[in-house]
Amino acid sequence: MDFSFTEAQEKLRKEVRDFLEDEIKQGLWKPSCDAWIQDYDPAFTKRVAAKGWIGLSWPREYGGQGLGHVERMIVTEEMLRYGAPAACHWFSDRQIGGSVLQYGTEEQKEYFLPKIIKGELYCGLGMSETESGSDLASLKTKAVADGDDYIINGQKTWTSGGSFINYVYLLARTDQEVAKHKGISEFIMPLDLKGISRIPMVDVTGTEAWNDVFFDNVRTPSKYRIGGLNKGFYHVMEQLAFERSGMERLMGNYPLFDGLIKFVIETKYNGKTLAHDDVIRQKLAQLQVEFEVGRLFMYRVAMAMEAGKTPTVEACMSKAYATAFEQRVANFAVEVLGPYGLLWMDSKCAKIGGMAAHSYLGSKGYSLQAGASEILKNIIAQRGLGLPA
Repeated sequence: MDFSFTEAQEKLRKEVRDFLEDEIKQGLWKPSCDAWIQDYDPAFTKRVAAKGWIGLSWPREYGGQGLGHVERMIVTEEMLRYGAPAACHWFSDRQIGGSVLQYGTEEQKEYFLPKIIKGELYCGLGMSETESGSDLASLKTKAVADGDDYIINGQKTWTSGGSFINYVYLLARTDQEVAKHKGISEFIMPLDLKGISRIPMVDVTGTEAWNDVFFDNVRTPSKYRIGGLNKGFYHVMEQLAFERSGMERLMGNYPLFDGLIKFVIETKYNGKTLAHDDVIRQKLAQLQVEFEVGRLFMYRVAMAMEAGKTPTVEACMSKAYATAFEQRVANFAVEVLGPYGLLWMDSKCAKIGGMAAHSYLGSKGYSLQAGASEILKNIIAQRGLGLPA
């Protein structure tokens, strides 16, 4: 079996790398961990859009490039490798545009997709609620039909990108009488509608990448409802496969991993570099092997999508594997750095830009985001292996 990339794909990879390296040389931004969700840079998103790298795999008639999922994965991988500040367009490009393509009307495609491709529509994810996390079907936010509109009431928590988004992808209950997973619809709505308010959620790393978002009698035109009425839960299960298979689950902390390798090569202890320490060398080698396996998991998902398959099981496998890897990288970085691993990014004595402390704290939530590992393993067992519930 040939795992090599085509000449055109390798050319694309080099083009993306050259672009990102030039951006860094100009001092436009610094590589950082979790930049895909925490680093908001509209100017960077505009420059990426000008390259045609947002909506890369979408049809040309809507402004996309008409390329494949592997090409999109290549661009994503390089953005993460360099820790680029891509948070503005990440969710819209990764999954929201795909939902519009799959289930939206022609009018919705013509409205939403060009805005995303131009880097103008920043969409967050309004899924989780205070009592509805892993059991997403138990959500309580209501959307009640009122003529040509819906009146929406409820609260979303851990809304991704909530501090800077201008649109939100929202799951709301549109039928109270049917089984909980059968009465949900999905909306993509602007956040300037009357009755929407948000409160930043400062996480353990000190960032505001998430918000609590409140909906108080929000009158929402029905044109913002995506897909069939009461079909939202089924639609989002497909969408979550795209979210869980994202390369960011493996490479969100790649700048730390890369910096750690350079650190042990350059740093001396008792007259020898840390790379001469057998334990450190073997652990880093093991992590590198695990990283390469994780990349294969991710590209396996992309190839399944190329074949027209919804990669539910493959995505669960890649996400469960990748987040565990990310946690091991963060843990090992703190072990190697010792007390320096506790220093924050603004400390003049911090090593590797202070990324170890940030990643160590942030990594504790990786196995919960986009589906708890226990839930993912159950999906693999039931849908992949055919085991009983």
